[in-house]
Amino acid sequence: MMSVELIFGPMLLAPFVYFISRGAEWVAKWVALTLFIGLLAISVDMYQALPADGGFLFLGEFLRVPGFDFALTLQVDALSVIMLILTAALSILVVFSSWNEKHQGAYFSLLIFFAGPIFGVFMTTNLLWFFIFWELVLVPMLFLVGYWGGERRVYAIIKYFLYAHFGSVFMFIGFFLIYQQTGHWDFMTVKEAMIVTPALIWWFMFVGFAVEMPLFPFHTWLPDAHVEAPGSISVLLAGILLKMGAYGLIRFVIEMMPVESRHFAIYIVIIGLATTLFAGLLAIYEKHIKKIVAYSSISHMGLVAVAIATVSYDGLSAALYEMIGHAIVISPLFIIAGWLHHKTHTWYVDEMGGIMQKAPYVSAIFVLAGMAALGLPGTMGFVGELTIIVSAIKEFGPWIAVIAIGSLIAAGYVIWAVRRALHAEMSPVVAKSHFDMGGFEFMALVIFAFFIILFGVYPQPIFDMANSAFKMFGGM
Repeated sequence: MMSVELIFGPMLLAPFVYFISRGAEWVAKWVALTLFIGLLAISVDMYQALPADGGFLFLGEFLRVPGFDFALTLQVDALSVIMLILTAALSILVVFSSWNEKHQGAYFSLLIFFAGPIFGVFMTTNLLWFFIFWELVLVPMLFLVGYWGGERRVYAIIKYFLYAHFGSVFMFIGFFLIYQQTGHWDFMTVKEAMIVTPALIWWFMFVGFAVEMPLFPFHTWLPDAHVEAPGSISVLLAGILLKMGAYGLIRFVIEMMPVESRHFAIYIVIIGLATTLFAGLLAIYEKHIKKIVAYSSISHMGLVAVAIATVSYDGLSAALYEMIGHAIVISPLFIIAGWLHHKTHTWYVDEMGGIMQKAPYVSAIFVLAGMAALGLPGTMGFVGELTIIVSAIKEFGPWIAVIAIGSLIAAGYVIWAVRRALHAEMSPVVAKSHFDMGGFEFMALVIFAFFIILFGVYPQPIFDMANSAFKMFGGM
């Protein structure tokens, strides 16, 4: 089974694709699509090959440095493979939604490069290599937003860069203190060696991953990044990069330091609640359609934090389902928000109106995804929020049901945006705009809509995968 090739292969392939596509840019997107389909197939094969007891599948050890316990150790369990499957599947849909993007050679070459380090993040169990891949993920994202973004793209990428490195510094200090205490970089060895974990290490690690999720008060970089990023790149930001932070929180904070995580769980809950409610209120206040979606995205990551704080089998399974559901629900909203701006040349919902009459099918998908975001029964959003509330009440008591206020707030900003942008009287801006959409772009939206409904009425396949990821947490 391929292992290290999945990481370094895309990174080496990307510059080659860029140069061969300079005379025929369409080649790059077909190479990217083929690569991501191949990565999805390999990821599914990995899942089927996982040990039945819920342990790790060892894939190999590379680039060992003797005497320093520094080696690229690759091994995956159900949690990491699920993230690989989600990454590959979303990457395919990003290619579809970017089918007519300008400067395709460079654009799709960066997407190909992105696949390498993000697979490294989810495949390695060496703390230092995890940090290296984490940092490398920033490189293509900075170029994708910085070149293909909006007017304030430079400001957005600088802010994102500063916040990301702020979190990375905390994470690295935590990793270094762990190495100083244990003498090892490997997760499996460290987990067994850290019988007693100083609180300082826990907080360094928590802050490092909280910035990337992002949780309050580290969330302010995300709306700017989303607004300036193309719609398809917002899918990568919300669907993969935020999940990278949640994955790190589960893997290197909850799983590696469960005793301390239980001790500080109430702080995670408070931060998660603050994130959900504060971001929801900001979304109600906003008139910028992409910022509304961005704040909705942040609000849902607060729900994920609350579920993770339970440090329980039920709560972690609910968190993983919500991570997947959030990626599927929020992605079409970002794509459509970017598409509406491209067609109307405005971001503001009160300057739109009557879009349903001009683009009924796209509008219907926007409504469906919006209803899923507010937790409408029959959609993925409802299942995710319900399971999180149930598991949180089981762990913290009835008072935690206050988190349901987030759904009421979501109903406010979603219904307000839908009424103003889609169903109001047609505005002059909309009347003179043409709302054509390419076949591949629309197909991506249809696929998202299909999964929103499918896993909303039949969530068991995802829960089966999520439950297999946390078998070892059953005794916590």
